[in-house]
Amino acid sequence: MAPLTLSVDVKSSSATSHDVSKRVMQSSQLKINKGFFASVNTQEDKPFDFFRTLFEGFIAGGTAGVVVETALYPIDTIKTRLQAARGGGKIVLKGLYSGLAGNIAGVLPASALFVGVYEPTKQKLLKTFPDHLSAVAHLTAGAIGGLAASLIRVPTEVVKQRMQTGQFTSAPSAVRMIASKEGFRGLYAGYRSFLLRDLPFDAIQFCIYEQLCLGYKKAARRELSDPENALIGAFAGALTGAVTTPLDVIKTRLMVQGSAKQYQGIVDCVQTIVREEGAPALLKGIGPRVLWIGIGGSIFFGVLESTKRTLAQRRPNTVKETKEE
Repeated sequence: MAPLTLSVDVKSSSATSHDVSKRVMQSSQLKINKGFFASVNTQEDKPFDFFRTLFEGFIAGGTAGVVVETALYPIDTIKTRLQAARGGGKIVLKGLYSGLAGNIAGVLPASALFVGVYEPTKQKLLKTFPDHLSAVAHLTAGAIGGLAASLIRVPTEVVKQRMQTGQFTSAPSAVRMIASKEGFRGLYAGYRSFLLRDLPFDAIQFCIYEQLCLGYKKAARRELSDPENALIGAFAGALTGAVTTPLDVIKTRLMVQGSAKQYQGIVDCVQTIVREEGAPALLKGIGPRVLWIGIGGSIFFGVLESTKRTLAQRRPNTVKETKEE
């Protein structure tokens, strides 16, 4: 009977072990699948390296920003000229790359600063907030990143749009003339309207992108490829671009008005546009904007994720950790 008893104990032990393992897996799956907005954190046991995340964010963001700006600058120029034209003004299609060099000089540090702030802020917030509030973490991180980047983005945008509308022929002369005629504040013309547009834009775009990526990963049970990241980025960009077009029109009008002061602020700008041109004027340039930001989102997030992955592979022990996972 001893061998029989031994056989029964082994099976019982094996079955118990199997049940425990099964319950652990089910518990883990329940935790991961808690709502659509759950944050799947596969690196809970790994220490958070703030400075490395900051550095990699700077590199990835700067790279993605420059690639997008260079590729899509003509579309942005057409969009700006459409929005700046009052009434039935004609759109000039010459000099579509006017101001590109000066703009890249601002886009590079601005994009680097945005992603450099966004990534560590996102990681910290995801560890602080419950899993089902990951969307709030992404929204908040996007707004904080946008606020930091606005210090560089706004002067860059002012100079770029003045050049796109033919007011200046070079970035250095634009900076000198704006500063001499309007003072330092002239370089931050439309700052509040810029924040009104860009903070919601950054928060919504990155939240949509991150949440769609999380949902896709959970459904596919694997990491996403670069084309998949690019496709999700295109959708997030196009949708956010369409929704925020009225804010973009207001920002453009306030930035390009110069010392003429046609508008006395955001509210006056909206009232004047609606009164003189009708409410549809607030959607001027929506076609080029959606096209530009949709394609731009595709390129930006595709390059961003690819660069982040390349930098991650260069970390010490990355290969070993990947194999163990």
